[in-house]
Amino acid sequence: MSQDSDVVKNNNVLIIGSGGREHALGWKLRQSDIVQKIYFAPGNGGTFQNVNIQPTEIDKLAEFAKKNECFTIVGPETPLANGIVDYFVKERLRIFGPTRQAALLESSKEFAKQFMNKNGIPTPVFRAFSDPEEAKNYAVKQKTGLVIKADGLASGKGVIVCNNSNEAIDAIDRLMVKRECGIAGSRIVVEERLSGEECSFIVLCDSRTIIPLASSQDHKRVFDNDNGPNTGGMGSYSPTPIVDENLYNTIIKQIMEPAVKGMIHHVTPFKGFLYAGIMIEELTKQPYLLEFNVRMGDPECQPIMMRMKSDLFRYLESAINEELDSMLPIEWKNKFAVCVVMASRGYPLKYSQGHFIKGLEYDFGPEVMVFHSGTRRCSRNRVKTDGGRVLGVTALGDTIRMAVKAAYSVVHRISWGENEHYYRTDIATKYSSSGKPASFFL
Repeated sequence: MSQDSDVVKNNNVLIIGSGGREHALGWKLRQSDIVQKIYFAPGNGGTFQNVNIQPTEIDKLAEFAKKNECFTIVGPETPLANGIVDYFVKERLRIFGPTRQAALLESSKEFAKQFMNKNGIPTPVFRAFSDPEEAKNYAVKQKTGLVIKADGLASGKGVIVCNNSNEAIDAIDRLMVKRECGIAGSRIVVEERLSGEECSFIVLCDSRTIIPLASSQDHKRVFDNDNGPNTGGMGSYSPTPIVDENLYNTIIKQIMEPAVKGMIHHVTPFKGFLYAGIMIEELTKQPYLLEFNVRMGDPECQPIMMRMKSDLFRYLESAINEELDSMLPIEWKNKFAVCVVMASRGYPLKYSQGHFIKGLEYDFGPEVMVFHSGTRRCSRNRVKTDGGRVLGVTALGDTIRMAVKAAYSVVHRISWGENEHYYRTDIATKYSSSGKPASFFL
């Protein structure tokens, strides 16, 4: 069903969340000629017209949206899992995102894996466990590397990649016994580990029709060369050369279309951003679905928004009205975009906050944006650090090498504290090191 509203459609927008993804969405929506005001709840030090309401305060968010006649966009996963869309639709408010039941694709790894199997979507072999000893007994019998995943939401930190059974047993203890991810690890998925290249494939969905966004690739590990623990993302770029036209068509036919049809037939129709984390297997080049997210990726959102030429708002509105089939494909700038995340030193473990950020006063030009995430604005318009991932420096370039160079030239001008900032030095460099322009697809 399309969403109708009892309020006048003024096209004010309420963006829920406080990360770089939300800043990037607001930055892009501000370019629309049919959007009036943009509010952020709660927003960060880089956003304006911030509202002091948290993403979990659903009733207060609905009250604000109704009073200010807002079209609402949900950034993070938690309010989606808590049923914010169900509540808003019941109140006849326009909102972009999946219902609580549809959000199970992200809020429960086990549910998602069973859904993939039921709908013939290629995915690594897995088993789910609620008893740690049973999980360990299973792990020691496996002859391949394993990936141990918390079943519930863990802010991108509930996935542990293991090379052997000893590492798998330690990961099981961390999630199920020590509860490093809280209740999210009370049940886990033990998954076969595949070798290859990962990519992010995100589509807009209106329950029946999908429109793909530009391809992208995230860098999840905290240290260079993909070492260290997983994070919410240390950088990204778009498009990724590994997704050519053949692979694009395979992903659409084998993963995205079966997922949308499966939601209609087996669960509930899906509306929103549907994000597929995909592994391109090393030898066969077959794409395997590792996980679903039911919202825009972060930091993938930042380079995708930088490259988008079309009016994002028109697509979001068409999606909630189930009219995407009437829209043309999204237009993209014929450029690469690279996002380098600047984090607090020590992230994703312990780190300090409250440091004044230096270097934000510079004008970096029209092809560079510094998207804020873990920041807050203080008196005299100064900005302090207020989280683990602090900034996402995002730059455009005619080649990946040029985009990388532009992004890092800005990163080198920003700092805080006494060596309290940290960033990876190898974002997108695998594809820029040859100096040859990468091929374009989306």
